[in-house]
Amino acid sequence: MNQLWPEEQQSAAAVEAATAGSIAPPPALFDQAQPNHPRGKIDAITYDSETVGTKRQALVYTPPGFSKDNSYNVLYLLHGIGGDEREWFNNGSPQFILDNLYAEKKLAEVIVVFPNGRAMVNDRAEGDLFAEDKIAAFTTFEDDLLHDLIPYIEANYPVMTKRDNRAIAGLSMGGGQSLNIGLRHLDRFAWIGAFSPAPNTLEPDQLLPNAEEASKTLDLLWISCGDADNLLYVSERTTAYLKEKQVPHLWLEEAGGHDWPVWKNGLYQFAQRIFR
Repeated sequence: MNQLWPEEQQSAAAVEAATAGSIAPPPALFDQAQPNHPRGKIDAITYDSETVGTKRQALVYTPPGFSKDNSYNVLYLLHGIGGDEREWFNNGSPQFILDNLYAEKKLAEVIVVFPNGRAMVNDRAEGDLFAEDKIAAFTTFEDDLLHDLIPYIEANYPVMTKRDNRAIAGLSMGGGQSLNIGLRHLDRFAWIGAFSPAPNTLEPDQLLPNAEEASKTLDLLWISCGDADNLLYVSERTTAYLKEKQVPHLWLEEAGGHDWPVWKNGLYQFAQRIFR
């Protein structure tokens, strides 16, 4: 089941999708390498984190034809509680999804950063993932992102630095982080996406205390979730509040659980709607 709201308050592209009553699913092989499509590149980087007090790692996707002489938008794409900076790369084929969108001229030029959202000295996904210090580290990541990682990316890559050129999105725990961080820092992010956001998502009145400001400044707020996901209630309570406060957003409830087909589709749908 696909549900979108509200068609009357979206951009022209979103109005068209909402009027249709559904969003077209990805084509076959959308997440697989195509031999005739130019390919982007994924590099591993290390940056100094004053927040954590150590060096931290991330992956960076640069698009086909990348040149330091150009200027690019930037998307920070976050993982779930069981992953790290390589989770998307290992399970979600983001480089192929993005390459294929480029080839189809459905994607604005963008650099994608895959951080480790568990901001602590030992940030590996090991041991008790629900331990108190590990959960707290996902909150600490907000400072690491804003004060350490973003400045590193802006100093080392030709990315544009205005809020309209910066997006944040993620799956599960990373979806909650994207909502918490993005909506709290509307001066930094104009495009926010959450795929199956987890219970770390703040309660709606804490998540968005100033609905009027969000309505005026957001370029896109996207939330999607599988209809068989046992965390669906998080998306439902959030979107119900957004609807009540008349905050423009796109809400997609699709067939699926808390799993990669839903998250891949989330990236496919979100990526082609940002920076437009």
